[in-house]
Amino acid sequence: MAFVAAPLHTTRQDLLARLAQDRVYDLAVVGGGATGLGVALDAAARGFSVVLLESHDFAKGTSSRATKLVHGGVRYLAQGNISLVREALHERTTLLRNAPHLAQPLAFVVPSYHWWEAPFYGAGLTLYDLLAGKAGLGKTRFLGSAATIKSLPTVRREGLKGGVEYWDGQFNDARLALALARTAATRGALLVNYCAATGLLYEGAKISGLQAQDSISGQNYRVRAHCVVNAAGVWVDALREMDSEAHSAGGGRAIQAMVAPSQGVHIVVDRSFLDSDTALMVPKTSDGRVLFAVPWLGKVILGTTDTPRNDLAREPLAFAQEVEFILRESARYLRRAPTRADIKSIWVGLRPLVKPQDDDGESTKALSREHTVIVSRSGLVTVTGGKWTTYRAMAEDVLEKCAEKGLLESRPAGQTQDLRLVGADSQSGLTPVSVSKTEGPHSYGSEKPLLDPIAGADRWLADGLSEAMVRFAARYEYAVTVEDMLARRSRLLFLDARLAAQLAPRVAEILKEETGLDPKLDEFVELAAQYLRIPGKSLE
Repeated sequence: MAFVAAPLHTTRQDLLARLAQDRVYDLAVVGGGATGLGVALDAAARGFSVVLLESHDFAKGTSSRATKLVHGGVRYLAQGNISLVREALHERTTLLRNAPHLAQPLAFVVPSYHWWEAPFYGAGLTLYDLLAGKAGLGKTRFLGSAATIKSLPTVRREGLKGGVEYWDGQFNDARLALALARTAATRGALLVNYCAATGLLYEGAKISGLQAQDSISGQNYRVRAHCVVNAAGVWVDALREMDSEAHSAGGGRAIQAMVAPSQGVHIVVDRSFLDSDTALMVPKTSDGRVLFAVPWLGKVILGTTDTPRNDLAREPLAFAQEVEFILRESARYLRRAPTRADIKSIWVGLRPLVKPQDDDGESTKALSREHTVIVSRSGLVTVTGGKWTTYRAMAEDVLEKCAEKGLLESRPAGQTQDLRLVGADSQSGLTPVSVSKTEGPHSYGSEKPLLDPIAGADRWLADGLSEAMVRFAARYEYAVTVEDMLARRSRLLFLDARLAAQLAPRVAEILKEETGLDPKLDEFVELAAQYLRIPGKSLE
């Protein structure tokens, strides 16, 4: 067995002691989602001193609520956005190579019920293969009706003409976020969850750092930094408002909001509704949206929706019509139609869709990959938009902009191109770490042996969740609350909210033993009930 390095402890007392030190960081990042963590890791890999603050838990928001796909974006082909697709396909391969324990290739089948569908979609997917080139994961192929049924045993057979199979990737979003955080920490970065940026520091007219508050103790901190990156996802405008208000006395204007949030809903049902390791994809539903049925960690994810929202709720509720849409469209393609009674969990994420920016006095750079980087007069760097697959490329763009504006020294990019994340077997080259079908992308990879000597390694709370895993999360994975553990270190809340609520009391006991902090049991039980609720109707 290969040598496995001891993981870094994430004791909260130690993290806050480091945060209290009087020093000036090269870079301070606000936001512990995919974008912020990607920036922190890239900067740390280039040798910059880095601190990252997250007001809640890492990946608490959008970054834990994706459709779990690492993809080039098939739908962008129809829009003619070839450069975006090509870049995403390249980044897809990079992610699968650097985190093979958390991301693997996944086959998709597009069933066809009209004579024109297979050749039409097949042509686009063949172009998808060509754009991927050597980064391709498998060749697109046309399937007859028998082969389609073999790949998707539960597909509706009436009128089935055949299908098209293509390949993309799948991953565990929250655990990938955690791997980014822990990998950045091995490069010297300080990352603190439950520590909100409450204000900005200035020297003259230029930003010189952050004011922060520990959300648990209420302790305040001053964090000095040469450069501040605002990577708070759909919440970036709040920090931009703080920056604008700091200069309003000098004639500053109200900012133009960057983000127009859009809601995506996912429903989880038993694996039996798909009964396959192949995903089902419908490129165009009755209202023009895309529908997925994706096998994930022993369950099936059905989704997603794309509905505008006017609020920025941390735990948004699904709209009744969104749930109806997913169930109705699933029934058109599956032999056994899932109902509300079959739902194990409903979860909702807000996508940070970027509004076009007028010339409002900010230096604006709208990039051709659906994310935007802007720098205010005071030097606040804001990045939002994009998607999980291109998080690494986004980070490189942010650091390029920081260097261009003289906020950071220019250092060579590409440091994360071949940087294996914590848990990846550094000796395995391009060969994925072997994981079981039941474990899937939830695997600890090369760190799995580290669980064995921890108390409770042989005491299982549920399939795939031992007491030792809870202790490991508290000691090495920044876990503080029951939600941290059951929503993001384990994905149980997203897979089976009822079961998660049943296990919560014991998980709370273990976390309290390990951290001495309040694990917020009651709050989690209430949250689990929400994951089983739609407006006006309850699944409990």
